[in-house]
Amino acid sequence: MTGLVLAILTAVFFPGVITRVKSIASGRKGPGILQPWRNVFVLLRKGSVISATTSFVFRIAPVIYLATIVVAILILPFPGRQSWLGFEGDFVFFAYLLALGKFLFIIGAMDTGSSFEGMGANREALYSMLVEPAFFILFGTLGMLTGHTSMQEIFEYFRMSDYNSVIIGIIAVYLLVQIAMVENSRVPVDDPKTHLELTMIHEVMVLDHSGFDLALIHIGTALKFAMYGTLIANCLIPVSWPVAGQFTLYFAIQLLFAAAIGFMESFRARKKLMKNPQYILTLSSIALMAFVLCLLLINQMIR
Repeated sequence: MTGLVLAILTAVFFPGVITRVKSIASGRKGPGILQPWRNVFVLLRKGSVISATTSFVFRIAPVIYLATIVVAILILPFPGRQSWLGFEGDFVFFAYLLALGKFLFIIGAMDTGSSFEGMGANREALYSMLVEPAFFILFGTLGMLTGHTSMQEIFEYFRMSDYNSVIIGIIAVYLLVQIAMVENSRVPVDDPKTHLELTMIHEVMVLDHSGFDLALIHIGTALKFAMYGTLIANCLIPVSWPVAGQFTLYFAIQLLFAAAIGFMESFRARKKLMKNPQYILTLSSIALMAFVLCLLLINQMIR
């Protein structure tokens, strides 16, 4: 439960920090850090406009999307504390729980009958499918290195104590950052500020959502960033540290993560759509490098 509380607190400032950093990088004053949540509260007070061509799938998609993210956060441990829903092999359940929410989100977009939302849903499904192997290879590597299959024990026994484990830790953090960017449809695979339907992915999928339903989607996106930030923090926070030090480092990592996203989106160009699959597949190649290094460490490749 500690992870959920910390993720909610992180989600409060995460979108605002990204926007604020992008504003400063472009020489503008920009909105306040809490402005994204003011917009969400405005949407929560509005009713939703539902197209007559949609079915119940469109109505339940935002709710299930948010619910799967909240349950996925409950699986995550915090260093030195037991996760609320953790069990052996829980990272598999974690991945497919998020996939369930993404699946409902995709078919909800297709339920509108819009060709533009269908294109966005197609791209969202493709990118999620391509990034999934990188996630499983990464956690398979960490599981093999630590000898455990639950995220609680993986992060508890993972130590960056020598050069090789430091390299694996750096690769893990890099992959989690990139996976978060892909899963949240950010630069370089997508641009949340674009307004051209032919090249939009996530934004075109929510064109028919409004009011309360759109607010749930924005809340889910903020929590999803905090969720991946929690995974990164678990890789970096020492279990032996005092509680105050762990909490301080946790929020520092989340703040740095949000600022890094803002800087990357300020100085990094969006890739062409045809280049995105190749880029995402390179993440699996990088994960395989960590896997091979782990095999060398445990002497599995030496006969």
